[in-house]
Amino acid sequence: MPAHWIRTARAPVCAFAMLLVAAPAFAQDAPAGGDTAQSAEASSALTVESVNAADMDAGDAAMLRTQVLLDRVHFSPGEIDARGGTNTTRAIAAFQRFRGIEASGELDARTWDALTGDDTPALLAHTLTAEDVAGPFVPVPDDMMAQSKQEALGFENVVEALGERFHASPALLRRLNPGSDFKAGARIVVPNVAEAAPLAEPARVVVSKSDSVVRLVDAGGKVYAQFPASTGTEHDPLPIGEWKIEGVATDPTFHYNPELFWDADPSHAKAALPAGPNNPVGTVWIDLSKPHYGIHGTPEPQNIGKTQSHGCIRMTNWSARRVADVVKPGTVALLEE
Repeated sequence: MPAHWIRTARAPVCAFAMLLVAAPAFAQDAPAGGDTAQSAEASSALTVESVNAADMDAGDAAMLRTQVLLDRVHFSPGEIDARGGTNTTRAIAAFQRFRGIEASGELDARTWDALTGDDTPALLAHTLTAEDVAGPFVPVPDDMMAQSKQEALGFENVVEALGERFHASPALLRRLNPGSDFKAGARIVVPNVAEAAPLAEPARVVVSKSDSVVRLVDAGGKVYAQFPASTGTEHDPLPIGEWKIEGVATDPTFHYNPELFWDADPSHAKAALPAGPNNPVGTVWIDLSKPHYGIHGTPEPQNIGKTQSHGCIRMTNWSARRVADVVKPGTVALLEE
């Protein structure tokens, strides 16, 4: 990102903490557990061969293939987990609208054919290098004051780091690679999340509160990319209106001001939290003309679109970076109900 795009005069101070209370709209998200026998059977089915050759009725293998292929064409399901849920349903519907298919959000035959027509593999083999597993990996404390004393807010372990790189939940990576020690030289299976085509510069960025998504829209009004997002609460509502993007900062330091948080710990003081993927605003901050508000990353990708934020627009780190790479100062950011 060109240096002149990075706004230094107003550091990120967005009220960032995620509220771990899912809105009713997300009740259909898949449960974490399940019948043990069924889970074991589903787990054994997630191989490179079974997923890459899956048809639309192939259960978890089909869901995993769908999520990866949606991610590749910029209609993100959020963190890839082979489980589906609301984020995936909205991604399917957006892809359907883009391709001129009835936007049911359901994986019908026409949508499946549009996604899988070029036989792109959803899973690839990857041999871990020394650089992949180098770290350093350090536990991240929950308390803001303790975080401010860290040298960096990096990944806590190698599987978390690989999850970020391949847009996948750590649980999925372990499921795809049972018994792996995730050390240098290990050959593992990962989602093929390389972009099918470069993402184009948008005419405007639209943030939808009701759909919990960020959309990129071209000059003709067509949505050509969509990413799940968390957008505000009744205490810190999304600032509805038309704003401008004023700049982008990568690997930002977070300037924590407890006075901006309705639920801040009274013992907290102002503090600077170091950069890193587990920084409260993740690895990128897209500054908006509304003071103290921005579009940014997160240390908790599994919660995006499923929990609420304290006012700002929170995305997975990888989605926020994709958006940051194609916007520029002056790009319109329309925040709507």
